[in-house]
Amino acid sequence: MKAVQIIERGKPAFVDTPKPQLIADHAIIKTLRLSLCGSDVRHIHYLPDDRYPSPIGETGHEMVGRIEAIDPAHNGFQVGQRVLCLAPDHRAMCEYYLAPVNHLLPLDPATPLEHSVQAQQFGTVLYASQVLPDLHGKTVAVIGQGSAGLWFNFALQQRGAAKIIALDLKDYRLNYSRRYGATHTIHNAGLSPASLRDALRDLNDGHPPDVLVEAAGEEEAIRLAVAIAPHDGFLLIFGVPRFDTMDFPIFECFWKSLTVKSRVGAIKDPGHACTRQALDYINSGAVDTARMITHTFKFQDVLEAYELHHLQDEGAVKIVIDMEG
Repeated sequence: MKAVQIIERGKPAFVDTPKPQLIADHAIIKTLRLSLCGSDVRHIHYLPDDRYPSPIGETGHEMVGRIEAIDPAHNGFQVGQRVLCLAPDHRAMCEYYLAPVNHLLPLDPATPLEHSVQAQQFGTVLYASQVLPDLHGKTVAVIGQGSAGLWFNFALQQRGAAKIIALDLKDYRLNYSRRYGATHTIHNAGLSPASLRDALRDLNDGHPPDVLVEAAGEEEAIRLAVAIAPHDGFLLIFGVPRFDTMDFPIFECFWKSLTVKSRVGAIKDPGHACTRQALDYINSGAVDTARMITHTFKFQDVLEAYELHHLQDEGAVKIVIDMEG
């Protein structure tokens, strides 16, 4: 089968590799759709040197597919059934993937595959949102309006936030924000932290936001979040960092008595409850999944898709890889 492997930093390539063999408690999944996210950028460009070359199939983890074979001990699924496959090893950028059965979720056949695959990231956002404080009557600022930031807008709205202020460096991404729950937007390119604090207060009756969500994964975004956070504020760091260490404003964080949390690993969510909830939102049409999908590439063009995703150009928000073309 064909698969992708990162042969050296910044250089994914196609390789030929044997199709996986079925083992106990697993299923062989024929990959049908994948989508890209910030963690793919980290894997391709920013892992430690000793992580290259990567394992075959890296990087791909937002995936839906069709069951080609399954351990007979598991009769809850059937050969030919379409499933969302959670792939925490990021090795699903391949034509066939060997998946643990307990990482499979059934799909609604009425929902387009490119929509269903978005439930992986959406579910991760819902899982991360569980650590937030009570948001009723509160104002939340979301830094970064890629797909993760847009999902946060929706999740925050569902959790009762009174105001959701979306921040991004690119106008085209902010154009999506209100459709997913943002009540206000700020194009913060070129704004100093002091100017941004003033702009936030202008939108919030003279007060800073109560809660900050960092959904970009950039050093500048994390430092900015600390700079605009209020005393006794709450900061959720969610964006996948493109670095292992950074110059963190620890004294400002200390002096403001900030509560800082990160939250990853939705694969540990009991029963994959948040991912199932994301599928329910998508299947019901409660959220406009289609609108954030801006680009679709065939598998043979995935290297071009990776580059576009890294550059965040050409109006890209969510990029889907179609494995059936």
